[in-house]
Amino acid sequence: MELTQVLQSPVITEKSATAHAAHKFTFLVHPSANKIEVKKAVEAAYGVKVESVNVIPVGKKVRLVGRGRTMTKRQAAKKAIVTLHGEKSIDFNKFQS
Repeated sequence: MELTQVLQSPVITEKSATAHAAHKFTFLVHPSANKIEVKKAVEAAYGVKVESVNVIPVGKKVRLVGRGRTMTKRQAAKKAIVTLHGEKSIDFNKFQS
């Protein structure tokens, strides 16, 4: 898999924003990507040194909504929490997908 396909988008939530103080950044990654590919992709895309990578599979969600009982779905995905080495930071405005 090419490194440009590994990172899909950064995850910007309240929980991930508070983790920025500990130099941890969250990304949605390709479902078949592993920790080594994620590490290489982040280092290539942002020019930082990665200390560790934690990968979390997110299951799909199906639920019924409203009086008409329409079914809504959230697709299965994979998140990666990347811890940077030292006092480095990532600017998400420079993300190239």
